[in-house]
Amino acid sequence: MANLFDVDTPSNLTEYSVSELSGSIKRTVETAFDQVRVRGEISGYRGPHSSGHAYFSLKDDRARIDAVIWKGSMSRLKFRPEEGMEVIATGKVTTFPGSSKYQIVIESLEPAGAGALMALIEERKRKLAAEGLFDPERKRRLPFLPRVIGVVTSPTGAVIRDILHRISDRFPVRVLLWPVKVQGEGSGQEVANAIHGFNALSPDGAIPRPDVLIVARGGGSLEDLWSFNDEIVVRAAAESRIPLISAVGHETDWTLIDYAADVRAPTPTGAAEMAVPVKAELQSQLAALSARLQGGTGRHMDQRRQNLRSLVRALPSLDQLLALPRRRFDEAAAGLGRGLSLNTLNKRRGFERFAAHLRPELLTGRINERRQTVNDRMIRIERFIERRAAELGSRLKRADAVLGLVPARLDTQVARFRDRLSNLGRHADSTLAHQLRRWRADVLAQDRVLQSLSYKNVLLRGYAVIRDADDRPVSRAAALVAGAAISIQFADARVSAVTGGEAGPPPPADTPPAAPRKRSAKPATPEKPPEQGNLF
Repeated sequence: MANLFDVDTPSNLTEYSVSELSGSIKRTVETAFDQVRVRGEISGYRGPHSSGHAYFSLKDDRARIDAVIWKGSMSRLKFRPEEGMEVIATGKVTTFPGSSKYQIVIESLEPAGAGALMALIEERKRKLAAEGLFDPERKRRLPFLPRVIGVVTSPTGAVIRDILHRISDRFPVRVLLWPVKVQGEGSGQEVANAIHGFNALSPDGAIPRPDVLIVARGGGSLEDLWSFNDEIVVRAAAESRIPLISAVGHETDWTLIDYAADVRAPTPTGAAEMAVPVKAELQSQLAALSARLQGGTGRHMDQRRQNLRSLVRALPSLDQLLALPRRRFDEAAAGLGRGLSLNTLNKRRGFERFAAHLRPELLTGRINERRQTVNDRMIRIERFIERRAAELGSRLKRADAVLGLVPARLDTQVARFRDRLSNLGRHADSTLAHQLRRWRADVLAQDRVLQSLSYKNVLLRGYAVIRDADDRPVSRAAALVAGAAISIQFADARVSAVTGGEAGPPPPADTPPAAPRKRSAKPATPEKPPEQGNLF
């Protein structure tokens, strides 16, 4: 084959097809770099493909090269490659004509230490964890059924379409998109500003504040996802008052925002499934609960109805409940009239017993005794005053004889004694007058009581007192005989009469005997009370 760069003149260049040129480059590279050892950090590792091959990159701080491990070489590796691991790869460099890219085909792999980017992530992770930004106590539960969902992602990628499609299928709610860059310079600041912006919205504003936030991005290498390891993004997620779901990359991708978020979703679609429930499942569950509630209510009412019937059968009838109280009432009603009569009779007997001690002679004698007592006390007081006056007079005479030299002082002392004696006399007179007034009031009160209890007041109400020939009151008809002279005393006068006819029937056996009389002068009152009708 002619040399690719062997030309005579610029105008006589050899013409190659694209395939010929790509093949020549491929052979040249493979010849020049047939066996090389490369040190770099694994980036974008996703594990073996379905074919068994593994595709990733090796990078350092200034360059990057694609790498591939074929299925046969994967089975001979002594360790499993991991994202961010610094390794030493041995293989050959080749090109891929289909895309004009070069790559290293790795035949063996040796670990060389943790990569610089992973070391930076681990250091940042330890720092933020020490500040408590990753503490489980800071994480909040997601709302069961949010009304508004805020999404922070790129408006042109497939992520937002997947989220909207999943939410629409499960439970359609309002979705607010805050468009940001998810890769490249300034993307971390935009994501942090979006989180702060959603939190600054008012719940009642024209744009309502979301009930839950989703920060989402599709899969990519560690460099592609580096914005979500930015410290400003992690702090914004930790400070968010709105529950936040992190859905960055695929299930194997971990970024620092995943630790600060309230919930981590393996994919953006999984975040949409976490944010809202399935409406059909809720409706089915609600229908099942309603059916259970109706069934339980029906069974509960049947049980209560059966219990009520059992209690009704166990209750006694109305007649049985009222039988004993009705009998007690009848017995009480039957004995009420007799009890009233007996009570009236007992009250009258007690009245007569007290009336026996209130005779005019007794009151007169008591008044005379009190009057005599007062007179005796007055006599003793006068005698006492006379004795005191005599003693004072003798003392004055002795004082005049002994103290004749000091007449002025004696006159003053005598005048004082005279004033005191005069005061004592006036006090004794007022005390005696007051006591006499009290005694007079007591006598008048007792006289009024005597007048109120006098039998003459009874005569004014139409009654009369029958007396025999010896002027003794007659209380029984059996005590009179035919032709006996009697006198009938009315309220205004006394009338004489003669008994005639036969004596009346003897008194009933249960009639109580008349109260004993201490003196014959006591006016007699009928023992038998007047008939009183039954109250019932």
